[in-house]
Amino acid sequence: METEVLTITTGRQRAIVDLTADVSRFVASKGDGLVSVFVPHATAGVAIIETGAGSDADFLDRIDALIPRDDSLYRHRHGSPGHGADHVIPGFVGPSVTVPVLDGVAALGTWQSIVLVDVNADNPTRRVRLSFLAG
Repeated sequence: METEVLTITTGRQRAIVDLTADVSRFVASKGDGLVSVFVPHATAGVAIIETGAGSDADFLDRIDALIPRDDSLYRHRHGSPGHGADHVIPGFVGPSVTVPVLDGVAALGTWQSIVLVDVNADNPTRRVRLSFLAG
């Protein structure tokens, strides 16, 4: 297995960061296999969504609607306001995705992008582990 760790700065705001170019660079010329994209954080996740047509903001808005940031709803209350929700979100937006790689190209659909979903403004820097398993 080959692996690489990316350091992504999201700043002090909730963010969706497109990782597709990084994944494409990582798997280029590796042949066939699987690539795993994993975030080792309790308040961030990875998803495959369409980006650029408003879907990024829509995704964050729907997370807010599904998982309100009202601190009175959570037992976990340390950190900035809404931090309890930050710890619930990875149950819905998981910490990893696995994508087939065919002849050194991630086999994503036309409008699919691999994104880091970082909802925690307390942690401005994230690590993302890319792992390739040859097939």
